[in-house]
Amino acid sequence: MAWPEPVERVAVFLRESGAESRLEEFPSDASSARAAAEAIGCDLDQIVKSLVFVCGNRSVLALVPGDRRADPAKVGLAVGASETRVARPEEVVAATGVSPGAVGPFPPPADVPILVERTLLSQPVVWVGGGSERHLAMVAPLELVRLTRGATVDIVRE
Repeated sequence: MAWPEPVERVAVFLRESGAESRLEEFPSDASSARAAAEAIGCDLDQIVKSLVFVCGNRSVLALVPGDRRADPAKVGLAVGASETRVARPEEVVAATGVSPGAVGPFPPPADVPILVERTLLSQPVVWVGGGSERHLAMVAPLELVRLTRGATVDIVRE
């Protein structure tokens, strides 16, 4: 049985980049951080939320732990934007090619800066969106940074 096209794109990217990763399908919807952690059986802070922000006139992908909230002001500051807001669903699709709930960092969207919350680096492994609401990929945090070419920054609320 073939995977949906967005999931296959993730699988091809991981394979071609030589990533140390595992892509899995879960029987239930794992589109929220809590649902993903329950499906996997891991802690909420090992789930990576992939959030799209509009900073000035460009989209930015912020990767934050499932147990934390992104701080829009810090996201904007990290990319030098004076105005930052959460992207609307149609802007998420335009920036990433997938709908909210299925957004992940692989393959990295073209021309979209990626910010990785620095506290993710303390985890042995993290789980990221894998192209659909039921697919997740496991990677080491440093592998996440390498594969996304993301900037490691402080972008969560205190």
